[in-house]
Amino acid sequence: MTDDQTQSGKPAVAILLAAGAGSRFGGGKLLHPLEDGAAIAAHAARHLLEAGLEVTAVVRPGDFPVAELLEQEGCMVTYCPEAAQGMGVSLAHGVSQTRDAGGWIVALADMPRIRPVTIQRVTQALAAGAAIVAPSYQGDRGHPVGFGQRYRHELQALTGDSGARAVVQRNQALVQLIEGDDPGVLLDIDRRSDLTRLMSH
Repeated sequence: MTDDQTQSGKPAVAILLAAGAGSRFGGGKLLHPLEDGAAIAAHAARHLLEAGLEVTAVVRPGDFPVAELLEQEGCMVTYCPEAAQGMGVSLAHGVSQTRDAGGWIVALADMPRIRPVTIQRVTQALAAGAAIVAPSYQGDRGHPVGFGQRYRHELQALTGDSGARAVVQRNQALVQLIEGDDPGVLLDIDRRSDLTRLMSH
């Protein structure tokens, strides 16, 4: 069994959640450029791809700018008809689109600073048989979160806006944390003021 394969013999895939409206940011969040000119969502996608993962990005209907951006980066893009109901629905949609995968690395498109090596460590732990895996920084659990194939039905049943948090909480005893020195696992962009915090890392 190779490093990028899970117990089912199939590799895990990444689900990049890019269907939020970004209303607290004032709209257009995922397309907002960082210091190198590339958009926030482009950075998030690139790091997953650099980690060797196939990436399925979930966007909301009609959000062609984000869809086009992520397709150009190399993601498969799928539109979630009920994306407005929340992140849980978007994740369930993404898992349904990739139901044959060996597992899922769930990532957020507004977290542009996670290092590819961190993502690889999560993927490798999943491949080695971990049920649920997440990176942590200074004791705080971060993203992305890896789920084994056994959670497919639970993930597909998600509703509302809680994302995968409910699945993690129900299976707390099985969560493997990988402590690292990557503060990017905690850095998400909700408001424009978060950009200042981001630039200091």
